[in-house]
Amino acid sequence: MDIQNPIIYEINTRVWIKNFSNKKKNALLDVPDSFWQDLADKGINAVWLMGIWKTNHSIVKKYCFEDYLIRSYEKALKDWKEEDVIGSPFAIDEYIVDPELGDFEILSKLREKLNSLGIKLILDFIHNHFSIGSKLIKKKPEIFLFADEEMYERDDHTFFKQEGIDRVFAHGRDPFFPAWQDTVQVNYINPEAIAFMIDTLLRIAGYCDGVRCDMAMLALSNIYYNTWRGVLNKLGFQKPDREFWQVAIRRIREQFPGFLFIAEAYWDLEWNLQQLGFDYTYDKKLTDRLHWGNVEEIRNHLMAEPGYQNKLVRFIENHDEERSITLFSKHQAKTAALIISTIPGMRFYFNGQFEGKRIKLPVQLGREPAETENQCMLNFYNKLLKIINTDIFHQGEWTLLSPLPAWENNGTFSNLLAWLWNYKNENRLVVINYSEIKSQCRLKLDVKDYDESFEIFDLLNDTSYMRSSEEVYHVGLYVELQSFQGHIFAF
Repeated sequence: MDIQNPIIYEINTRVWIKNFSNKKKNALLDVPDSFWQDLADKGINAVWLMGIWKTNHSIVKKYCFEDYLIRSYEKALKDWKEEDVIGSPFAIDEYIVDPELGDFEILSKLREKLNSLGIKLILDFIHNHFSIGSKLIKKKPEIFLFADEEMYERDDHTFFKQEGIDRVFAHGRDPFFPAWQDTVQVNYINPEAIAFMIDTLLRIAGYCDGVRCDMAMLALSNIYYNTWRGVLNKLGFQKPDREFWQVAIRRIREQFPGFLFIAEAYWDLEWNLQQLGFDYTYDKKLTDRLHWGNVEEIRNHLMAEPGYQNKLVRFIENHDEERSITLFSKHQAKTAALIISTIPGMRFYFNGQFEGKRIKLPVQLGREPAETENQCMLNFYNKLLKIINTDIFHQGEWTLLSPLPAWENNGTFSNLLAWLWNYKNENRLVVINYSEIKSQCRLKLDVKDYDESFEIFDLLNDTSYMRSSEEVYHVGLYVELQSFQGHIFAF
């Protein structure tokens, strides 16, 4: 991506669009320019329109009313009705724009508009599976993973038969969970399937600036082979000797050199995917560590190699996670946001996060409950985004600092996290108390060339302090912070 440490904004498109349009066709045309301009003004560098591809309404009644899904609907939307259930956006019929949202011509115009504002357009690529109702099952059955009658009789939850086709297919799955009943698994051992998926990617790439690849690690050779070992061995398939992502990314970049690849990734496979060509990979481990609140683990996490960290996607919310203001306390949600917004990597926010929405909406629902805007959170994010929408937080050099005890036997210094950004003789010092008790520390800074008395200004709290350069250089800047509070000092 052109800019370092970019900001990406995820939108649950099928739900969000109803804020602007009730049309049943081409609804993207009704989004006002002012919405996109507001995102540009906030410093958003990329917009991910999640759920823009065509799905199958015909399968919703059969596959989207399981007990666990109904419980999630009841929790999120008290007055939900059957017509609110529109199916998973990750069970795609085919890669054409959902007609209710628009078409490829409208998508091209939207991309052009976003690009004129300095915003990249990111779309979904769900490589692992298609909808069980996909037209492709009849048109191109060879691209899907098939099994035999014995496997189907032994496990009809993982395998299924499609009416009118004399073949047993596999549902898409994650090896740690039961198969997704509304999907059919792509066969990544079959060269025809690989070619088809790469051609699909090439077509998508003509209408956007990048893709967010759902569960990207599932296509890794070891993962794929181990997930489907029983089927593959029985049917005589061998483990592939080339990685799909390496081949696919190289092919796409031959035609679209600046195309962006973002991987949803877990299981400590982030580094592997980066080596195969992904620009960015999810950093779910940091999200979990922020939730658990162990400062030492967070600090250790931030000590990873810069080349690796620069390619991590930092987030505390997305469509899969609980809303941050629910997952964390209000003050902890702010400091967690402060952390992910001021460290290297891609900074990721979810539509509704700035407004302090509390309800996690199941992706199968097409309507969300009305929520009161949290003005306190909105004010906080407006200020934070303004602070980080500067060259220093994108182009600057980042250094993790080691807080020191404020005095002998002062143990609370270990509750504080601190780092420094430097760019063209400017400095931004971020200090955060990520604990439930008031804490103090000292931070030694290289200010030997500063005036004896110099000003540091807290951009987050609009407060100015005068400090002795000699004390800060030799003893350290004294910092005291209440529970889950932070500073962003400019000096």
